[in-house]
Amino acid sequence: MAKKKRRNWKQLSLSLGMLSISLVVLYAQLSRVGYVIPFSRLTAICWRNCVSKATAGIHSRPSPNQLLNYEQPIAQILALASLNKANVSILIEKSQYRLTVYYEQQPVKSYPVVFGGDPVGDKLREGDRRTPEGIFKIRDLYPHESWSKFIWLDYPNDASWEKHLAAKRQGKIPWSATIGGEIGIHGVPTGEDRLIDRRSNWTLGCISLKNPDVDELYPLLQAGTAVEIVR
Repeated sequence: MAKKKRRNWKQLSLSLGMLSISLVVLYAQLSRVGYVIPFSRLTAICWRNCVSKATAGIHSRPSPNQLLNYEQPIAQILALASLNKANVSILIEKSQYRLTVYYEQQPVKSYPVVFGGDPVGDKLREGDRRTPEGIFKIRDLYPHESWSKFIWLDYPNDASWEKHLAAKRQGKIPWSATIGGEIGIHGVPTGEDRLIDRRSNWTLGCISLKNPDVDELYPLLQAGTAVEIVR
C-alpha cells in the first residue's frame, strides 16, 4: 500500500510539473504575440487604481511649422567624427509632421515625416493604425530591403501596457485585443518619397521618412537612444 501511495504521489508530482511547464510555455507564447504582459514586466505594471505616470517631455519644441536646417547636411552641423551618440535624442511631433534631432538637448535638424493611417490618437492596440505616444528607446537598428533602414523602438514599454490595460478596463478596446509591436522609424518604398511630401499617412503605425533622410539619420543613433513622440 505504501509503495502504491508513493507511486501515485510521483505520478501526481510529474503531472503537476508537466502542467506547470505547459502553462509557462503557453504564457510565453501568448506574451510573444501580445495577448498578455511579459514575465519581465509583471512587477512593473500598475494593475488597478493607477495614478497617471505622465512624464514631462524631455525636449523643448522648435518653432512650429518650421523644418530646422533641413536643407543643410547634418555633417555641416555636427562634427560627426567626434560625435558622442549618447548625447543624441529625437523628438517626433505628430501634429507638425516633424522629426527633430537633438544633440546635448539642443535641436540641430528637423526632417518631415508621416505616420500610421490614423495619426491623431495614441496607440492602444494592434491594428488601430496609430503611432504610439510617449518616451521610448531604440531597441535595435538594421538595414531594410523595402524601406532602406529600420530603427526599432521598444514599444510596448511599461507605459504602453498600462495604457492598453486601462483602455480595456474602460471599454475602449475589447479584452481580446492584442497590444501590437514592431513599431519603428523607417524610409519609404523606393521612389516613393512623394508620400512624405504629400503627408500621406501610409504606415501601420510606424514613423516614415524619405530614404535619403533616414540614411542620414541612421549613423547618429544607437540602441538606447531616447525617442519622444508627442501630438
